[in-house]
Amino acid sequence: MLLEALKKYVNAHRLIPSSGTVLLAVSGGKDSVALCHLFREAGYPFAIAHCNFRLRGGESERDEDFVTALARHYEVPFHHIAFDTTAYAAARRLTIQEACRQLRYEWFERVRQENGYSCIATAQHRDDSVETLLLNFFKGTGMAGLHGILPRQGHVIRPLLFAPVGEIKAYLEEKELSYVEDSSNSSDKYTRNYIRHQVVPVLKKAFPEVEKNLAANTRRFREAELLYRDAVERLRKKLLRRKGEEHFVPVRLLQQQEALHTLCYELFQEFCFSPEQAVQIAGLLDSGPGKTVASSTHRVLRDRDWLIVTPLKSAAAVHHLIEKLPALMVTDTGTFYFESLPVSALTPSGVKAETTAGAGVVLPADPDIALLDAAHIRFPLLLRPWQQGDYFYPLGMRKKKKLSRFFIDRKLPLTEKEKIRVVESGGRIIWIAGQRIDDRFKVTEHTRSLLKITRRPDQERK
Repeated sequence: MLLEALKKYVNAHRLIPSSGTVLLAVSGGKDSVALCHLFREAGYPFAIAHCNFRLRGGESERDEDFVTALARHYEVPFHHIAFDTTAYAAARRLTIQEACRQLRYEWFERVRQENGYSCIATAQHRDDSVETLLLNFFKGTGMAGLHGILPRQGHVIRPLLFAPVGEIKAYLEEKELSYVEDSSNSSDKYTRNYIRHQVVPVLKKAFPEVEKNLAANTRRFREAELLYRDAVERLRKKLLRRKGEEHFVPVRLLQQQEALHTLCYELFQEFCFSPEQAVQIAGLLDSGPGKTVASSTHRVLRDRDWLIVTPLKSAAAVHHLIEKLPALMVTDTGTFYFESLPVSALTPSGVKAETTAGAGVVLPADPDIALLDAAHIRFPLLLRPWQQGDYFYPLGMRKKKKLSRFFIDRKLPLTEKEKIRVVESGGRIIWIAGQRIDDRFKVTEHTRSLLKITRRPDQERK
């Protein structure tokens, strides 16, 4: 029954191409084990990927051993990696959950690209999507948070979203499949677990079919969001007019719109204005000329007939000063100093990086260290301040992105942007120091020689 439902769901959402291998993200828990067996029964070609986040001591090692044996049992390709998750989270000021998500999805995508897999499948089920809906609703994420977990996002698919957790457990019992239990799932210190253990059971007492009903609502919200986005885009084209670096919104036309606060948020969020500031911008419509609201990157000015969005003058001044700073030529390996930002470059010969053998490659958790494929890099390197117009290919992405947009997405304050330096090789950015490497220079299973660049604090200078 579950198998036929899986095939129907996969076909309805066109999740799996007619040819190619799917990379399954397998933790060893009940959901991912069920997904493995269902894929085998359905005849879908697959490989297995497992992340060891080293957060639960011997339990983490047990999980890795279990999944290793599982891949051997199914006789499928196996990829695994170990992360120093705690150090990674601390270095980037992330929660452990955020760090795990970032690490695993960036690594899954690298494995997918390097091995030519068609997509990445994760084992979230219907109950997970319902919990996500509730979590986002309580957090106040707006329309975008009400659609729950999507069946497909880019190259990531979720073939089990149709299945309640009870049906998955029944399937495991029927097939007599073993799996491992993550002890952290029983702890209510994580918000999702609290919703699962405390909130949903209370709701079920009043509404016995609450999970089924909310799952149906996510589908409706998903379709409603499509209509919502279409309407917002049409209004954006009608209201937001660009002239150079400035944008203009006609006051009278904006005043005539319904759902004013929501529309203000949608129009101005790209300029880093928060939902609370969107309310303040709506208030400018009833104020006199000269009133302003400022985000970290832009200012909205109430003119007589227009709301005028301009980049902050302080931002322009920072960029002007940055562009006047000198660059440093790194001609070979060794230690070099660039004002207060020294860099040490090292190319160990004969080093081989493999992501599928042994314990895998442990990626540097320290943001001041970049590990790159030396075969694609040529000296001299250029260490310089970033400039407007700079772009790179962020790790895990195939499309280029402007650094200015990258910094906005990361919500970097101006004081941090002043300190940003980039490393160039042959006119191409290979590393935004302390932030992210370029995907074109990442270490892969084919790497034979590494380039390690270490950024050191000024006080370490001998």
